[in-house]
Amino acid sequence: MESLFGVLRFLLLASGLPLQEAKRFRDVLGHEQYPGHMKMHNQLRGWSSDENEWNENLYPVWKKGDDKWKNSWEGGHVKAVLTSDSPALVGSNITFVVNLVFPRCQTEDANGNIIYEKNCRNDLGFTPDRYVYNWTAGAEDGGPEGGSSQSQHLTFPDRKPFPRPHGWKKWSFIYIFHTLGQYYQKLGRCSARVSVNTINMTLGHQVMEVTVFRRHGRRYIPIAQVKDLYLITDQIPVFVTMSQKNDRNSSDETFLRDLPIEFDVFIHDPSHFLNDSAISYKWNFGDNTGLFVSNNHTLNHTYVLNGTFNLNLTVQATVSGPCPLPSPTPPTPSPSSMPTGSNSMKLSDVSNENCQINRYGYFRATITIVEGIIEVNIIHIADVPMPLPQPDNSLRDFTVTCKGTTPTEVCTIISDPTCQVAQNKVCSPVAVEELCLISVRRAFNGSGTYCVNFTLGDDTSLALTSTLISIPGKVPASPLRVANGALISIGCLAMFVTMVTILLYKKHKMYKPIGSCPRKTVKGKSLSVFLSHAKASFFRGNQEKNPLLQSKPGMP
Repeated sequence: MESLFGVLRFLLLASGLPLQEAKRFRDVLGHEQYPGHMKMHNQLRGWSSDENEWNENLYPVWKKGDDKWKNSWEGGHVKAVLTSDSPALVGSNITFVVNLVFPRCQTEDANGNIIYEKNCRNDLGFTPDRYVYNWTAGAEDGGPEGGSSQSQHLTFPDRKPFPRPHGWKKWSFIYIFHTLGQYYQKLGRCSARVSVNTINMTLGHQVMEVTVFRRHGRRYIPIAQVKDLYLITDQIPVFVTMSQKNDRNSSDETFLRDLPIEFDVFIHDPSHFLNDSAISYKWNFGDNTGLFVSNNHTLNHTYVLNGTFNLNLTVQATVSGPCPLPSPTPPTPSPSSMPTGSNSMKLSDVSNENCQINRYGYFRATITIVEGIIEVNIIHIADVPMPLPQPDNSLRDFTVTCKGTTPTEVCTIISDPTCQVAQNKVCSPVAVEELCLISVRRAFNGSGTYCVNFTLGDDTSLALTSTLISIPGKVPASPLRVANGALISIGCLAMFVTMVTILLYKKHKMYKPIGSCPRKTVKGKSLSVFLSHAKASFFRGNQEKNPLLQSKPGMP
């Protein structure tokens, strides 16, 4: 019996088969079940089958939860974030991007090394070290580019050598992408990007897995794993935005009657696969207005009745692509019965190799049409009468009217002349009768030009109007008016002095005998002299002198 086992062992060794089966890519990267055989037309360009052997000596394999993961990175754990521009129309390109998120205070420098950020405090406090990993220092990674002394460790997990472009030492991470039973390996820094043409990819939701390794001497250890779903479809990914003036909330799919709704179609085509395709849009608004066919991605439609309506849009694009294998093509199903991933192609042979393929996209929505405020107008602006005239009066009365339903609130926003910087906002409920006529009084902060915005609203609508208004200030006096005012004031003062002088003159005109007291005589004489001079200054024509003043003392 022992001899029999020895013979079998010898035969196995002679045949070159290992006693223990080597790990394959599918054993390391994922455990999802894929078909055992991959047809050639399903092979992704530039990708390899995950049946290939994995170099476990150079790239160790750690199971999930292994304690070795705790020490895979200095200062914490690295997180990988995987995104894609899914969904992708079959035949277009889909792009996957992986970004590494390092522990706090760690970043990648221009040379690809991982360093500590300056003045950044992590869980360990401030560290005096500069480098977390200095991969570009030294020359341990092999000889010169293109030299014969290339190190054996500069290879991928499937033993294929690294590409040797200029500055290859700056690429310190190895990214292994894995999907649909195939893998793609790439050098990178803290971010890696891969684009794949979807012509041979299986329709439906698929999983992309990425495993990231870092340098560790002459080996590579895993530091992060991530996976994400993506979608490959034969239907054009279509999104539609709907907007309407005066609609208070466009996200609730409730709109106003008698106002146009703007429909804007967005086709998700990040790789620009449909740029050279003829695209048409067929609309059915569900209000018995018929079909509308357009080549423009935007369209306006007005509903004139209240109610609930079913909106349907069909987008068609003609693209060039390989003809499928000869087989009966099922009829194109209706939009309501067409699931994602179904065959929606209409073929017309151009040659034995190329066909013109019509791809379709669909959008459906149920919208509700209600009444609302559809128009607001300012019909009159008036000054507010004041008890006394005030040149800086800043109160104004506005008369506002509206059409549609009666509003329940009114808001006024007073802004700068550009209507951009709000200075004051006032909102208040209003009680409006059947005839929508509102009077609003507002105050302004002094003279100047203002933008006034009036917004009338109810539960479903919000209508507004704006106007510019100028508030005058005090008019400054001109130099001529100032001079005239001064002359008038001087003239009035001169007339007042003259009248006072005449009154004083008449009061002291009668003769008073000179008393025996010298003081009184002198005082009376002084007053007469003053009055005489004042009279002479204003009445030049009268040169008569008072004869009493000519009398001498002692005369009879």
